[in-house]
Amino acid sequence: MDNYKAQPPAGMEPSGASNEGASIYMQIRDDIISGRLKANERLVVADLAKRLNTSTNPIREALQLLRGEGFVIISPNRGARVRPIDQNFVRDIYEIGVLIEPALTRWFVGMATHEDIAELERIQGEIEDNNFADALRHSELDTRFHTIMYERHYNQHAAELWWKHREVLRAVSRRFNFTLARRAQVMREHRELIQLIKNGEADAAAALVAQHVEGSGRHILEHMRAAEAARAS
Repeated sequence: MDNYKAQPPAGMEPSGASNEGASIYMQIRDDIISGRLKANERLVVADLAKRLNTSTNPIREALQLLRGEGFVIISPNRGARVRPIDQNFVRDIYEIGVLIEPALTRWFVGMATHEDIAELERIQGEIEDNNFADALRHSELDTRFHTIMYERHYNQHAAELWWKHREVLRAVSRRFNFTLARRAQVMREHRELIQLIKNGEADAAAALVAQHVEGSGRHILEHMRAAEAARAS
């Protein structure tokens, strides 16, 4: 069995970061997404340097990168803290995806090889074999499905932004179960997308991806709203 451990596509390291700063950035970012660093938790440079066994300069560099992506808030005289990954943040992320992913998809349709399409079909077969039984495996396979389409795009800044936002949505979505309706929709849209790519229908494929991304974002927001309502009751 293949193990689709999601990894950033080649070249999608943080732009402009030193090697050490990029490594620290990834560690802190993963801690925020996973919840190991809590919403509004203070990020003290000296404490992070000690915990991550590094100097303070890479920590400061990483925090500035995270600030630029919206994961960290830095206030004068108050330092850095973790931004809550709340409904507004999730909405902003998936709305950006609705803008970016159709463009990436349209380009892919124009250059997709028979091997690319065969790989999409193979992964979709594994997604259907898994049939959401293993939620983590579904997440990894689904990410690989989309990575095939985007990882070779000439605009690596756009592809990198897609990856980073995708990882946030993946982390949030793991808190919730897919509804039966959403499961059926994911399967149907993947199959339709493969057929549109085969047919070379770039505009139709782009429109379907926009629908697919918006459906995923709305599904997560519905769960978040329900969870918040349950806590308030």
